[in-house]
Amino acid sequence: MGENIPKRVWKIMRCPLCGGLLSRTADIAKCTGCSDEYNFSDKGQLDLRLRRKKQYQLQFELGAELLPNGFDFKTLQKNPTPEVDFTGLKTPWHLTEELMSYFPKARSNESIMLDIGCGSTVHREICEHAGFSYVGFDYNSSETPILGDAHALPFKDNSFEFILSIAVLEHIQNPFIMMKEAYRVLKPDGRFIGSVAFLEPFHGNSFYHHSHLGIFNSLKFAGFEIQRISPSPGWNALIAEASMCLFPGLPHRLSEFLIQPLNLFHRFWWRLAYAITHAYNVSESYRLLSNSGAFYFIATKKEKNTPLKNTS
Repeated sequence: MGENIPKRVWKIMRCPLCGGLLSRTADIAKCTGCSDEYNFSDKGQLDLRLRRKKQYQLQFELGAELLPNGFDFKTLQKNPTPEVDFTGLKTPWHLTEELMSYFPKARSNESIMLDIGCGSTVHREICEHAGFSYVGFDYNSSETPILGDAHALPFKDNSFEFILSIAVLEHIQNPFIMMKEAYRVLKPDGRFIGSVAFLEPFHGNSFYHHSHLGIFNSLKFAGFEIQRISPSPGWNALIAEASMCLFPGLPHRLSEFLIQPLNLFHRFWWRLAYAITHAYNVSESYRLLSNSGAFYFIATKKEKNTPLKNTS
């Protein structure tokens, strides 16, 4: 059991309850600290979901400035100097070429990345193409080698150069804890890239859909240096509603076709309003922020603030 988990990943795995070392046997992984035992599934997955309740302490500072000062929530543009060339690879669902252009390149042959909420491990190919040893991690997926809870990541501190989390944060019951955990297991100078629902309809037991200010607040609270928070221009509230729940059972393309006249009129009306008033609250930038179905984010764990190469 556990042969599909590389040795380098075994070295960084820890008990999700107490953080103790895991002692591996043929049938279980046992914590050398609290003695909790973690079994393998019939498919050979190591089940590191919590066996009992865990206390997690958070401290919030009240009275601080709530709004980001001078941060530009502009639409994400392609990085003109990407670290990885993805030419010829198919872009997975929920990703864009613009977001992938900010993926880091592995620093060495020993580099490991973590895909939180990996589902069917659809991101494996592009992450391995960037040179990383891929670690898929999910609470329920039948295709990931490690099952676990994003509130209690079963890895030691400073383990991963790169963390990916696509369309997961809205499904997390306590997002501030997940953000703290992601920060903890990310290496200094590591990069955290992801997306989170905003005006998508309720789906899959989603708890907290995040505005641009919400994701800024969550990342900042965890300690990340925020590089980008950007609306998804091709995935607005109208398209999200039509594709996900407005017409149950109808093919997505037909659903989007039916909503296109309203979508086009929506964009025309905003442009007309801005041409007349020139007010920010009817500008294209504000339209994208206030109507986006989801937001992308790029952040780093920095000891010193070294910004990403910018695009404008």
